Amino acid sequence: MGKGDRKTRKGKIANKSYGVRRPGHIKRKPTLEEKIRVDKKI
Repeated sequence: MGKGDRKTRKGKIANKSYGVRRPGHIKRKPTLEEKIRVDKKI
């Protein structure tokens, strides 16, 4: 379990890849205020 193992976090960093163990970008849920603002604009 090290840099050569692509299933581990260290392996993902070494391989420059993303996955379950090392998520790339976390999608942020819009807040309640943002939802209300979007509804009023339309």
